[in-house]
Amino acid sequence: MEFWITALLFAVLAALMTLVGVRLWARPKAVVDRVTETAVETRQAPRHPSLAFRDLLRRLGALLPASPKDVTVMQRQLIRAGVRNPGALKTFYGAKVILGGLLPLVATLALATAELTTERKMIFVLLCLLTGFFGPNQYVRIRVRRRQKAVRRALPNALDLLVVCVESGLGLDQAVMQVAKDLENAHPEISQEFALMNLELRAGKRRTEALRNLADRTGVDDLRKLVAVLIQADRFGTGVAQSLRTHSEYMRVQSRQKAEEKAAKLGVKLVFPIFFCILPSLFVVTVGPVVVRIVRELLPMMQNM
Repeated sequence: MEFWITALLFAVLAALMTLVGVRLWARPKAVVDRVTETAVETRQAPRHPSLAFRDLLRRLGALLPASPKDVTVMQRQLIRAGVRNPGALKTFYGAKVILGGLLPLVATLALATAELTTERKMIFVLLCLLTGFFGPNQYVRIRVRRRQKAVRRALPNALDLLVVCVESGLGLDQAVMQVAKDLENAHPEISQEFALMNLELRAGKRRTEALRNLADRTGVDDLRKLVAVLIQADRFGTGVAQSLRTHSEYMRVQSRQKAEEKAAKLGVKLVFPIFFCILPSLFVVTVGPVVVRIVRELLPMMQNM
């Protein structure tokens, strides 16, 4: 009996020692990987401070509660501003949290030694809080307007190129891809939108859906009209080249009318600069020497009389 107990104990100890040796010393997986050269040495790249700050913004943005409706509207605004990063929405809300807390703190520290009443200090801190919380929204709106203006300015050139490409024998998809390549340097905004539309078509979406997505991404009225013309031409089977040429002439006439409208408003807009800036300087130049001469010569003569 003692012999069997001793043998069992020896077997258990030998198995434990073998297991420990294999795990800690032999490491067969590492040996096999080294022999077969399948192991890839991975080193963590140095992390830039801006990436860490962006991660912090995303974490703070994830903590900020937001209604689904506001999230959808803000996502659309970011897409129209040209920001299509998946974590852009969280970064945006994180920036709102940081600016909303940092600006009032800085204002409080700056006004600690100022000789102002408590009510004015509170009003200034409240203004800083509102500026920090709603400032990113205004920044996104400015970027949206700037991008829409760039798309609106580039649309006539893109439409003329589309007409040339379609009339030369290319299909609408190939024409859109060619226009995106040609306008990559001159008008990168509309080139990116056409490139995304081409990628959607390659992914299998219907042309009507891709065109509507193009109009929704930009939010430009002129581009919506162009999309409506292309959808109608595709639905009713009319010639795309003729529809594009007709719409190009319509847009050219509309651009001329807008320019004439701005020129007609120019006279009214120049009234205030002329009245407040040009007329005072004109009075100083014309009437100033006469007033100086009157003060130097006429007033002493009147006093001597």
